[in-house]
Amino acid sequence: MIQLSRRLLMVANMVTKGNRVADIGCDHGHTSIYLVEHNCSKQIIAMDINQGPLARAKENIKRFHCEKEIDVRLSNGVSALKADEVDTILISGMGGALVIRILEEGNKIIENVDELILQPQSEISEVRRYLHSIGFTIFNEDMIEEDGKYYTAIDAKRGKEAYQNEVEYCYGKILLQKKNNSLQRQLTGFVKKHTEIIAKIKTQEYDKNRKRLFELQKEQEIMKEALKYFD
Repeated sequence: MIQLSRRLLMVANMVTKGNRVADIGCDHGHTSIYLVEHNCSKQIIAMDINQGPLARAKENIKRFHCEKEIDVRLSNGVSALKADEVDTILISGMGGALVIRILEEGNKIIENVDELILQPQSEISEVRRYLHSIGFTIFNEDMIEEDGKYYTAIDAKRGKEAYQNEVEYCYGKILLQKKNNSLQRQLTGFVKKHTEIIAKIKTQEYDKNRKRLFELQKEQEIMKEALKYFD
């Protein structure tokens, strides 16, 4: 059986059982293989923009005897997908801006998809906003800490939704409601770091620092608002 890292396991376990899945940026194909082995999906398209990872994915898929269930394709984003070919699109290990770009460029494909499972490495608040803007509701979120880094996974499904507060977009309404332990640790670290930077900037009299000081103080206010959920 394939062994996944905790961050990939978090994403894989969000897939709706029985859905046809497109694993975008599949790398070595481990997530796709896991989905087959655990009877989550019998029809997966593993896709990557680079030939190297795809070659390794093919080797792994053959080694774990998943050739019948997993189709491997060279693809820039979802460009090699056909309309109504999959139910779930899974994207992990990419920056938030790239995730949004992939979804934007593949909007015709996304229109026929029921579920988006995303693990953006940055700009997570913007990904949440974008999902709402294209008619998806954030059904579930999770967050873990692995090897000193924090990872957030989002499971979005069809439906209208909009958050009312900035803090919910910044740190995830569901994560806040769950009182996610990893988020609490991250926020505590953020507040401490911001406090130190703000104190340092206040000792300087350069006008150019005033804008940055205002930005940091605003960010810290939102962090402290988020921490109130854990009281």
